[in-house]
Amino acid sequence: MIAENLIKTYDKGKVRALDDLSLDVEEGTVLSVLGPNGAGKTTTVRILATLLRPDSGVATVAGIDVAKHPDKVRKLIGLSGQYAAVDETLTGWDNLVMFGRLHHLGKQQSINLANELLERFSLTDSARRAIKTYSGGMRRRLDLAASLIVQPKVLFLDEPTTGLDPRGRMEMWKVIEELVMGGVTLLLTTQYLDEADQLADEIAVIDHGKVIARGSSDALKRQVGGERLEITVESDDVAKVQEIVTRISRHATHVDSRTVSAPVSNGAGALIEALRALDESKIHPLDIALKRPSLDDVFLSLTGHVAEETVIEPVKKKRGGRW
Repeated sequence: MIAENLIKTYDKGKVRALDDLSLDVEEGTVLSVLGPNGAGKTTTVRILATLLRPDSGVATVAGIDVAKHPDKVRKLIGLSGQYAAVDETLTGWDNLVMFGRLHHLGKQQSINLANELLERFSLTDSARRAIKTYSGGMRRRLDLAASLIVQPKVLFLDEPTTGLDPRGRMEMWKVIEELVMGGVTLLLTTQYLDEADQLADEIAVIDHGKVIARGSSDALKRQVGGERLEITVESDDVAKVQEIVTRISRHATHVDSRTVSAPVSNGAGALIEALRALDESKIHPLDIALKRPSLDDVFLSLTGHVAEETVIEPVKKKRGGRW
């Protein structure tokens, strides 16, 4: 799956949702597109899923141009968006059978697939209940099941866990991991940093319609720097601990209330040296730790703002690696 130099504008070109964006996803891997609201994640998915045409640039799925041959692409992909695309008045079973018939599958094949997917997503017990009685997590699982009716080679998940509670998110993560183990190629958009860390083989960070960084979670974290030594002590000891940490780190220290921190090049050695120095000074730390940078640190370093910050983008209508 490849996107090259995609540009998409709104408001007669005044606002750029995508600004020369390029991506590629290797077969059988997970690429997480990470960014705040309005960064261009959903626009990218809509173009790749044939729901939206770019102003310029080229996008292909399985070697097929999405603009020139959208019908061929739709036979290969599944899409699950931020909001469950199911009929609330129907049962879960009815919804899946209906999706099968809409994809021109025979009646019995649609029924068989519906039963298989309901079991796979732990929805068999609630299969005959109306969707309006489902929890948010159940609706998301059903929506994902519906996207698998065509048994896609490529799956687009656009912020699939937004609004779910921690248990619901964990359940969705398990389902996604099972799909990838089964050979599905996945493009996952999210603004949850821990989600990208958990699921993605690679991460593309998008801000203002551009890819500003790309790599594995560990590679991106290395861009921020190595480990940090953090020591928390009683207020009276902060100044002395700052002196100790400065000597060990040889970098500027950061003081947050009673916690002193600084980057260190030799994490284990620095920790041992700090413990020895604290003992010699008769300082008893409340907490001492080595901490690796998180994806939160990466995002803040790259963009200057946190991932949850909302960037205003024009309201758009709902519908509109290399292989």
